Amino acid sequence: MNIVIVESPAKAKTINKYLGSSYEVLASFGHVRDLPAKNGSVDPDANFQMIWEVDAKAASRLNDIAKALKGADRLILATDPDREGEAISWHVLEVMKEKRALKDQKVERVVFNAITKQAVSEAMKAPRQIDGALVDAYMARRALDYLVGFTLSPVLWRKLPGARSAGRVQSVALRLVCDRELEIEKFVPREYWSLVATLLTPRGEAFEARLVGADGKKIARLDIGSGAEAEDFKKAIEAALFKVATVEAKPARRNPQAPFTTSTLQQEASRKLGFAPAHTMRIAQRLYEGIDIGGETTGLITYMRTDGVQIAPEAVTQARKVIGEDYGNAYVPDAPRQYQAKAKNAQEAHEAIRPTDLSRRPATIGRRLDADQARLYELIWKRTIASQMESAELERTTVDIEAKAGARVLELRASGQVIKFDGFLALYQESRDDEEDEDSRRLPAMSEGEAVKRQSLAVTQHFTEPPPRFSEASLVKRMEELGIGRPSTYASILQVLKDRGYVKLEKKRLHGEDKGRVVVAFLENFFSRYVEYDFTADLEEQLDRISNNEIAWQQVLQDFWRGFIGAVNDIKDLRVAEVLDALDEMLGPHIYPPRADGGDVRQCPTCGTGRLNLKAGKFGAFVGCSNYPECRYTRPLAADSAESADRVLGTDPDTGFDVTVKAGRFGPYIQLGEQKDYAEGEKPKRAGIPKGTSPADVDLELALKLLSLPREIGKHPETGQPITAGLGRFGPFVKHEKTYASLEAGDEVFDIGLNRAVTLIAEKIAKGPSGRRFGADPGKPLGDHPTLGAVALKNGRYGAYVAAGGVNATIPSDRTPDEVTLAEAIALIDERAAKGGGKKVKKAAKPAKAAKAKSDKTESDKADGDAEAKPAKKAASKKAAAKPKADATSKARAPVASGAKTSPSKSSAPAKAPAKKSAGKARG
Repeated sequence: MNIVIVESPAKAKTINKYLGSSYEVLASFGHVRDLPAKNGSVDPDANFQMIWEVDAKAASRLNDIAKALKGADRLILATDPDREGEAISWHVLEVMKEKRALKDQKVERVVFNAITKQAVSEAMKAPRQIDGALVDAYMARRALDYLVGFTLSPVLWRKLPGARSAGRVQSVALRLVCDRELEIEKFVPREYWSLVATLLTPRGEAFEARLVGADGKKIARLDIGSGAEAEDFKKAIEAALFKVATVEAKPARRNPQAPFTTSTLQQEASRKLGFAPAHTMRIAQRLYEGIDIGGETTGLITYMRTDGVQIAPEAVTQARKVIGEDYGNAYVPDAPRQYQAKAKNAQEAHEAIRPTDLSRRPATIGRRLDADQARLYELIWKRTIASQMESAELERTTVDIEAKAGARVLELRASGQVIKFDGFLALYQESRDDEEDEDSRRLPAMSEGEAVKRQSLAVTQHFTEPPPRFSEASLVKRMEELGIGRPSTYASILQVLKDRGYVKLEKKRLHGEDKGRVVVAFLENFFSRYVEYDFTADLEEQLDRISNNEIAWQQVLQDFWRGFIGAVNDIKDLRVAEVLDALDEMLGPHIYPPRADGGDVRQCPTCGTGRLNLKAGKFGAFVGCSNYPECRYTRPLAADSAESADRVLGTDPDTGFDVTVKAGRFGPYIQLGEQKDYAEGEKPKRAGIPKGTSPADVDLELALKLLSLPREIGKHPETGQPITAGLGRFGPFVKHEKTYASLEAGDEVFDIGLNRAVTLIAEKIAKGPSGRRFGADPGKPLGDHPTLGAVALKNGRYGAYVAAGGVNATIPSDRTPDEVTLAEAIALIDERAAKGGGKKVKKAAKPAKAAKAKSDKTESDKADGDAEAKPAKKAASKKAAAKPKADATSKARAPVASGAKTSPSKSSAPAKAPAKKSAGKARG
């Protein structure tokens, strides 16, 4: 019997069918070990020795693999063909060695680029050993991300209250977004004018020509900078006689683009299909793992994490055959096309992304796929076929027109483009975020010296525009150009930036949020080297050199750590006030926009005597008055929030009070009157501004509608109780007694009728009680609390939470519920109980102390490759922490771990004392 290990159960099922009864294919379900999310998992003082911990979910699967190995002849590691896949195979092998599950079995590593019977069968004929250099590169990257996250994030928490975390690659990607925001804010529009004449040939054919020169000088796009200049040229053109000076027609060729890499697939799917990169990768994963075709599951595309642009010779041959069949021999080039990657640090060991069988046309295979899968498959198929098609042949014509007005000689130019042979354009044309529309109009036939007449003249004023914000596609492209990150990380980096609230996506563009901009400003001030684009790209190059066996991974870590820990130590003695002053100065143009009256931008608009400055609170940085607490003026950081703050919209006709848009530290809101208008102890009425509505767009009519909420719609016909409509935390709703039902349209809250409201309430009641009510699902059991009994993971109305003994604790938004461990759950429950939530927790015994130590652990963001720590809730111990003892089973790499005898299950439970000390070190 041969035991084969792959990542996913879908792949296991498919490959098992291919290989037959002499093989048993098991799934590891991805990574089986990782660095424990606590300080000390990587020890720089011990040559970066790494402690590995078996994932709780993976323990049973590893036991299954160990049992299957008894009596087996071979262990075949067939995980994905990249660094992560190599690392998974290495981790599985190391755990099997620790379990002593391997006796005389032969261990082999095989890789295949597609899940097809032919690809898998051929891979089995060419086994190799685990590539130690690829594992080294994986470990170096994992250690780098861990060291940055678990060293830098605690500094952020202490020096910049409210900050979430910082990661090695994530922070540099965030800087790209925030730098673009700064460019936009500093941008000063420049006026310019264009003059375009519509001319007629002697045969009455019209065409357009643009002014490009005057009196022997060229006129560039921005050269006519005022209306007076434009008027001067206008008069000259209106008085001019025109003739054709030159006609030049040049042939041109346009070549097809290379097949997709990971990044170009994400970019094109974003532009053409509107898919977020993470969504694209999920669909691509499904296409790679395959669908059922004729009773056999077959992968439809090759491996989708790659930066290679070549495709296999047999695929080229098949593509040329398909082109000839579908388009004719004229569309098949004389020789196959060869491509070379242009991306910095590209590794071309893998094929580009292509269909596994190009004869499977999208129209045929699309019937077996869902809508998004079919669209992505069609995109990949078309790009692959087009990459081997003949070039498009064009003719570009330029006509220069001479215009004489007395002593003045003006030059106008007309251009056109004609497609003589469409070539690959018959199938596919790449879209671009920043491309300009090409002039594809055909110009009328003209000859030199021929007179033409003016039909009309358009004189148009323009203003230059700031650089556009990044879309997800253009940010991925820019990261690839700079050599930041790897193909497998782009989607998850973008997702983390959105999940952390550092950026927001509006109209398919990424906007830097205040909290993200503060983090970037902090890093640029105190850790500038580590958010430099070249530094990050150079580090990626070092990792590539490790994978090529050119340099030792510990040496790369040593070179990095020496400078990094020095920078961390330099900031330790800085007071929070000093940090805020530095950020206040750096973010000045963003925080304090020029005033319309030219006054002091830092003057407090409420008291008039205080100075505005940057302050830090529990929920992040904000702008406040120096006269606090006498003056309590606050607002968010963004400059546009200041412009919309305290804007009087008009007067409420019922009360006579002013209706004002104000900007508080938690965002803009509407207020009716001022405190002086109300009795003592009574507060002014306020209303939130709906999500997606800009404060600048709020007028008096909308404000009065919002202040009128909640409003009574009518009485329920059965109960006689009122039904109200309102705007809550989760959007518009209707309410009857204790039942809430969401409204689909935001405007409906103002005009929904009684019949519609009764229907919504009835539909909500028919769905049954929510998961938080009695009789709901008991949740996923995690284990036992030392004093409160069983701990369960549950889903509630407001998100996931953990519960034990009547105490419910919300899971932080930056944690994936399924990844929450028992120790973390206990810590959350203890913290909630200490604040008065549910039953009081008795003073914890020793087991609870161990759990408390674990509760201070930082977390690792595995998804984007950036380790990020989570801030501890209590003050740190100032005592120096002893280094935790590494378990023999979990040392990094075979040379370090040789002779290990302890089982993996023991390695995941470090001794209590070291755990406590390491927690103190993490917080201190």
